[in-house]
Amino acid sequence: MNLVAKEYCACRIEEDGALILSQFAGAAEQLKPDALLVNPYDVELMADTIVKAFRMSPAERTARMKRMRRNVRKENVFWWVDSFLAAGSQLVRRVPRHRRNL
Repeated sequence: MNLVAKEYCACRIEEDGALILSQFAGAAEQLKPDALLVNPYDVELMADTIVKAFRMSPAERTARMKRMRRNVRKENVFWWVDSFLAAGSQLVRRVPRHRRNL
């Protein structure tokens, strides 16, 4: 399901539309500033969020989608690998030299 939300953003070339996403989805962390996050078990919140997306101005929908598309383009698989390797190299530097040989 992570990729479905990101694919939706990537395919919205007209940069219109709203994304309502479960707060439990892995993509929620990356898209949360502009996606409308909901608890899928809260039926009233889901309904309110659908109404919010429906009533959102076209300018706001476009601005949100542009930011999500930019984020998805920037934080791609290459970005993820680089950040993962950078975090790993930070761990190696923190481990005392005498502990590395164990």
